[in-house]
Amino acid sequence: MTVPGGDGGDGRASAERPGPRTVLLVEDSGMVRDLAREILVMGGYRVLEAGSAERALVVLSGHDGPIDALVTDLQMPGMGGRELADRLRAERPGLSVVFISGFTEAAARVSGALGPGESFLEKPFSPMALIRRVREATGEQ
Repeated sequence: MTVPGGDGGDGRASAERPGPRTVLLVEDSGMVRDLAREILVMGGYRVLEAGSAERALVVLSGHDGPIDALVTDLQMPGMGGRELADRLRAERPGLSVVFISGFTEAAARVSGALGPGESFLEKPFSPMALIRRVREATGEQ
């Protein structure tokens, strides 16, 4: 699978990207998380991952570097993606967040889980849709 904007397999970084960015991926479904991780890595991102919001907090406590974006499922057992994003934004103002969900965007907005202007991607998603949404959220072109 080739993802435009990645290194193309030749080891050279894309001219569009100043260097690898780090994404925290939080998804309770192992299959979805594995696929999203593969897509993001092929897109040139460093990926930290967790199967729950609580685990994501542990992963972050051991990470000293920046986090450029959070990609998180909205609905997860225990703490959901909305609460996780709010907690991380309190600690890291300006953190870019992409919410993913099996719900439609309209349903997520009506329920109040998704605020105005927040980035959302409905499952199932294509590799390019995920890369595009993360790039938009982080201000990459």
